[in-house]
Amino acid sequence: MIVYILQLKNLTDIQTAVMRAEEVKKDMDISSWPLDLTYEQWVALPVSGARPSARYKHAAAVVDDKLYITGGSRNGRYLSDIQVFDLRSLTWSSLKLKTDPNADKSEDSGLQEVLPGTSDHCMIKWENKLLLLGGHSKKSSNAMIVHFINLETHVCGVMETSGKIPVACGGHSLTLVGSKLIVFGGEDRSRKLLNDVHVLDLETMTWSLVEAMQTPPAPRFDHSAAVHAERYLLIFGGCSHSIFFNDLHVLDLQTMEWSQPQIQCDLVSPRAGHAGISIDEMWYIVGGGDNSNGCLQTLALDMSKLVWSTLTTLKERHQLASEGLSVCSAVIDGEKHLVAFGGYNGKYNNEVFVMKLRPRDSFHPKIFKSPAAAAAAASVTAAYAFAKSEKLDFPQIIDLNFNGVENNVPKTDMNIEIDAIKEEKKALELSIEEVRAENSKLRDKIDELNSNHTELSKELQSVQGQLISERSRCFKLEAQIAELQKMLESFQSVEKEVQILGRQKSALEQELELSAAQRQGSGGVWRWIAGGT
Repeated sequence: MIVYILQLKNLTDIQTAVMRAEEVKKDMDISSWPLDLTYEQWVALPVSGARPSARYKHAAAVVDDKLYITGGSRNGRYLSDIQVFDLRSLTWSSLKLKTDPNADKSEDSGLQEVLPGTSDHCMIKWENKLLLLGGHSKKSSNAMIVHFINLETHVCGVMETSGKIPVACGGHSLTLVGSKLIVFGGEDRSRKLLNDVHVLDLETMTWSLVEAMQTPPAPRFDHSAAVHAERYLLIFGGCSHSIFFNDLHVLDLQTMEWSQPQIQCDLVSPRAGHAGISIDEMWYIVGGGDNSNGCLQTLALDMSKLVWSTLTTLKERHQLASEGLSVCSAVIDGEKHLVAFGGYNGKYNNEVFVMKLRPRDSFHPKIFKSPAAAAAAASVTAAYAFAKSEKLDFPQIIDLNFNGVENNVPKTDMNIEIDAIKEEKKALELSIEEVRAENSKLRDKIDELNSNHTELSKELQSVQGQLISERSRCFKLEAQIAELQKMLESFQSVEKEVQILGRQKSALEQELELSAAQRQGSGGVWRWIAGGT
């Protein structure tokens, strides 16, 4: 079988990809395709017949070897179709919904479309139904709506709820704990970001608002959530309108207290729009991005120890390095698989990818068998998982005293368990040393940053002093300029007076010349008269 992941650049690449896709279809036996898979490697399944339209921000669930896809978005258009992919025959089909006969017939506008086009919603299986909560849609609603799809009758309708109903939003997370659904975060219709926790009791269909203590996660949407041991709600990643997160938060559902475990997350890049699914103690994270780059690593978080690991790394521009994709779990021929669909990374995707998971017992054997050993392991694991980075100086693990164990336990088995505990102790001590080493590196980085901060502060103070002196000079120059302006104005007035005096002088000189001319003329006449006599 050939697994192809190409970046197509020209027509030749496209033709090559098509030829390789045909080889995959020819080499893979549809009836036994799970046997051809390699552990922890993503493979695009060959699909027979027509495919659904490519999309992202849809919702997905696997029920009885069938992948159900509801809604989503494409080119700004909300989708309302229900697509079903048969994991046995590798074929797609459309699910035709029927209107709930008990629906309120007074809402004529709601009867034209059985299920409105919706994106950024959540879907989960409950009994024989698929429940769809929230999402963005053209249909206006101030409160969160719960739609249902009956998988037996294909009837679709709205479930009536009561209590403290959350506001309508999309990009929230949805987790099932027993018979209760937990909704966290999201973005409402006015683009307000949320970080509250709401619980829907599926037995009574009543909503309640959780009043949690301690510091909650920052408001966000397009994050992921999982529940561990039916007690701890884990929130990872997501984004605000300007920040992408890679933090991990834990809500203890018994004490209703938030905490933020300090864990190694160097390999976990900030992301939103990723998909997550929990299987046993592992939480698998696929895809996501930061609007610039898609996340290539498929991550796994051991929820009992809060340790990240990378299952596989995809090539650049792979379809799974997308935002708004979905991932589900499926058990096929007794083996667990991840099933991913859709997403957007510059191009909308409608491929179905699967990954066969390696059995956990093959790489992490269960050592602890006795109740005492299991209790010791749980204690150490819990201490390791939730310790803060500055409080990782664990005391030496005290040797267990097995005197209280019944005498009918074989000594050989006890020795084996003791040896197993010692091996686990060594492994934990190594892990602690690694964490301490990492903390030491982080402290060095912090010291370096503090040193840089001190130097920058000094430079800033120097620049501020120069700025103050320059401002003083500016004030003096402004005062001098004002004085010069006043002097210039006075000069202008003096110049006007000089001009007036000049004009007066000219007029006076003209008068003097005129009077002198008159005197000369009058003297000549008298002389002429005198000479004549």
